[in-house]
Amino acid sequence: MSWRRAGLSIRRNVVYNRRFCTATCRRQVEDEGDWFYSSEWWGTDSDGQTVLRTDSDHGNGVVSVLAYPSSRPAHTEWPKTERWLQERYAALHPSHQKKGCLKILGYQWRTLHFNETTRQSTAKVMAAYHGSKPGSLFLMQQPHCLAVPYLKSMAATGLNALACCDYDLAGVAVGKKKMRVLCIGHGGGSLPLFLASKLQGAEVDIVEIDPVVISTSIRAMGFPAFSLTNPSGQRATPNASPMDVVLWKGIHERLRLYEADAENFILNTTSKTTVYDMVFIDAYDGDDIFPRKLWDPDSPFLEALSQHLHPEHGAIVVNLHSSELPSVSSSSNSFFFDQPLPMTRHVSKVCRAYKEVIVGNGIGAAFTVSVPWVCNVSLVVCRGLKAGDNGGNCRDAVLGNLLSRSSEVENNVNLPFSCLEYIKRDFELV
Repeated sequence: MSWRRAGLSIRRNVVYNRRFCTATCRRQVEDEGDWFYSSEWWGTDSDGQTVLRTDSDHGNGVVSVLAYPSSRPAHTEWPKTERWLQERYAALHPSHQKKGCLKILGYQWRTLHFNETTRQSTAKVMAAYHGSKPGSLFLMQQPHCLAVPYLKSMAATGLNALACCDYDLAGVAVGKKKMRVLCIGHGGGSLPLFLASKLQGAEVDIVEIDPVVISTSIRAMGFPAFSLTNPSGQRATPNASPMDVVLWKGIHERLRLYEADAENFILNTTSKTTVYDMVFIDAYDGDDIFPRKLWDPDSPFLEALSQHLHPEHGAIVVNLHSSELPSVSSSSNSFFFDQPLPMTRHVSKVCRAYKEVIVGNGIGAAFTVSVPWVCNVSLVVCRGLKAGDNGGNCRDAVLGNLLSRSSEVENNVNLPFSCLEYIKRDFELV
């Protein structure tokens, strides 16, 4: 989805493109989730093989997972990964190293569908087995890979907003500093896995209301089972399996996946002393509806969430989407939509509600950016993000600050994609 302000100057975007184009010229690590590969998984149902299909009682209808072959990593690169897995296995189980080795069966794209139509999540999964146990099968979602553009947008905008508050992302990336993250809405689990893999100091809580989605992500999307956590905060399984330890190398220990209603989790489950540095919200059901209680300013959720957000730099990133490209009137700040999805007519209300409750009259800002290639918008509300001084151009001040930090964020977090295209696209202050 794209938000454009009426009369937006093309010249302004050209200036920003010139000023910051050098950041895109640096060497990037390969992005296995690049949109270039979307043709491999963005197909019809008949193109993929159904590997799981079950019914949900939480508004998601039939939940299914389809598998598609992945061209990357190429077959010639598999031996390198096999050697790495074997070295890990031998280091953890010295007495077993001569009893077989770990072999890769292949890589697949796997897409999670609700109601058999809504493509809710896409992940790259590696399948492996133990040489001494030919019947064994281990699935590992590739944590470094984000395939869906709106997830890259959420990560890029949120991390850059934190950086603008002088938050020590470099320290978190190498594990010298702790960071608390909350993800509301789980899907296949790509975003929390990505954050935990790129930020060694990040501890990620995930809240998902549908047990079918949780089990599906583990059984068919390769999400670590050890992440399952009871309401008390205790792991559902006290000890990780030997293969979890080999495959995840500690990432699984920093993920906690709760089966809970988000409002109830914030009000009753989360410790009163828990403070999150970042919150990501992507909580649509099978009918593409974002529950009203998660954005209505009169519901207790937003106020309670505000109490759990860091007062100086806390950032919230919300995924919003619609079927049409809306236009924004700069004079009235009103939004016009032609054929809205159930959520579309509430988008402007969602933005205002989050800004008013989270920032209020304090220091901070809220902005939206549209996502390339898909009909989504990322809403970012960040405390401590200044909107310019002395009556300057607030929009340009915030955008310039974000863009100036993008290269720093990419380097510190070792992102496989450039932040620029996800920050400057139809940038608007709320």
